[in-house]
Amino acid sequence: NNQWESEKINNAHTIGCNSVSWAPGLGSSVKRFVSGGCDSLVKIWREGEDGHWAEEAKLEAHSDWVRDTAWAPSLGPARQTIASCSQDRRVIIWTLKDGGSWVPKVLHTFEDVVWHVSWSVSGNILAVSGGDNKVSLWKETLDEQWQCISDVSKGNSAQG
Repeated sequence: NNQWESEKINNAHTIGCNSVSWAPGLGSSVKRFVSGGCDSLVKIWREGEDGHWAEEAKLEAHSDWVRDTAWAPSLGPARQTIASCSQDRRVIIWTLKDGGSWVPKVLHTFEDVVWHVSWSVSGNILAVSGGDNKVSLWKETLDEQWQCISDVSKGNSAQG
């Protein structure tokens, strides 16, 4: 019928919401997404059986506006990962393992505001861009540490 339905989540974030990112389906019919706001919070939202959206989790670790959020493509049902970045110059990786709660880990503190985070299609590399005019790529090691595998400055591009 070419009609869009809309539903507003009132007061999702005080002052404003800067980003949203859908959760991967994981084979279930449950719809979820993550949002980041001017209240320095990252929030997980879940659609209820009644079709209305409710806050499932409030993740607190940033000290300034959250500029972007990105839910990683599924690496399996036992682990879910979200990246968030902020005016506080930090990127935080949030991990949820089976039966647990969301655990934050600071990926890196950058020299300037961090504007965007984006996962690779496979979900194992995170691209980060910010006010330092750089794009950096990050990958998790087997011992769950994050390392920068590429750092591209404005005007300098990798030749290939």
